[in-house]
Amino acid sequence: MQHKITFLWDNFGPLHIDRIDACARLLEGRYHVSGIEICGESYAYDWRTGDEGAFERKTLFSGTNLRSLKFWPFLKALIRTSKGDKGAHYVMCHWNEPAIFAFACWLRLRGRRVYTMGCSKFDDKPRKLRGEVLKSLMFLPYHGAIGSGKRSRDYFRFLGVAQTHVVGEYNTVSQDRIRAQAGYGPMTEATPDEGPAFGERDFLCVARLVEKKNLPNLLDAFALYCQSTDRPRQLRFCGSGPLEDMLKARAQELGIEPYVSFEGFLQTEDISKLMSKALALLLPSYEEQFGNVVPEAQSFGLPVLISDNAGARDRLVLSGKTGFVVEPDNREGMAYFLDQLASSSDAWRRLRVAAFEVAPLGDAMRFAEGVEELVDRGKG
Repeated sequence: MQHKITFLWDNFGPLHIDRIDACARLLEGRYHVSGIEICGESYAYDWRTGDEGAFERKTLFSGTNLRSLKFWPFLKALIRTSKGDKGAHYVMCHWNEPAIFAFACWLRLRGRRVYTMGCSKFDDKPRKLRGEVLKSLMFLPYHGAIGSGKRSRDYFRFLGVAQTHVVGEYNTVSQDRIRAQAGYGPMTEATPDEGPAFGERDFLCVARLVEKKNLPNLLDAFALYCQSTDRPRQLRFCGSGPLEDMLKARAQELGIEPYVSFEGFLQTEDISKLMSKALALLLPSYEEQFGNVVPEAQSFGLPVLISDNAGARDRLVLSGKTGFVVEPDNREGMAYFLDQLASSSDAWRRLRVAAFEVAPLGDAMRFAEGVEELVDRGKG
């Protein structure tokens, strides 16, 4: 009899489907893989999901999002889904939701194996002892965790998850899907010569237009870069958010408006097409648990300019090899790296070749391998 693995997220975006599909492929014949989507809508993203995914899928609350749910109806719906699943493994996000915590306790008491997943790090924000102690109690029901990079896994261990039961990698994407959306073949066919010529490429920033993404500083750095060259590259912003009007006004104030475009929120297919034509991905956030756009960009061999607090730099962005790491307040440093990326085709190509070499570390199959490691240990 096959054991069952059930994944739970608030809303299934393309990245979640990538990860569950990868598990279904890797564990075919050994485990029955299914997914519980709590809500039909995401409170943070406007992505389209449809009915993709070659796995059993159930949505508990259509037409709403996680923040609108009440505790008891939420918990009852979760418990109903667990009936008749003897021997099941549950891999769940949103450990901080009271109903999820209660459900994890319920599953643990009924002898199920329960795991959490996430990408938070100790250095994401200031931490207080009382809060961290209370938080550690929320992890008591879990047998293990899937994190992203060294700092994320260390944080799970700090919060009490057994060291031998913390694995990676959580933040991953199907790089073959990302490439196919732009009209390219799978990663096995990737080459540094694909796509537009070096001189035809622009800078790309894919981010919500919110304070923590540090976009005013990026505009200031881009203005410094523009002053250093007679032919500045374009900077394209993909995303929506409350800072849009302020950022447009800032670009105008700096005199760089002709070189900056705001594309708005784009679905993953359109993002992939822009990435395939970009020079580099820019992600200078003040706070960035990981940065899912990094493995997406590396699907096309893009170098990445990233802030030092982003989780993706632990494994994917090696400064001077696959991109550059910079402090969020260092506008002069950002401008210097922008110029380095834009001015030398030979240097850019070296970064691109290395980005393609590192890219498989961000593929969804790494998530599936982490899940396999956890559930296999759980059988022992």
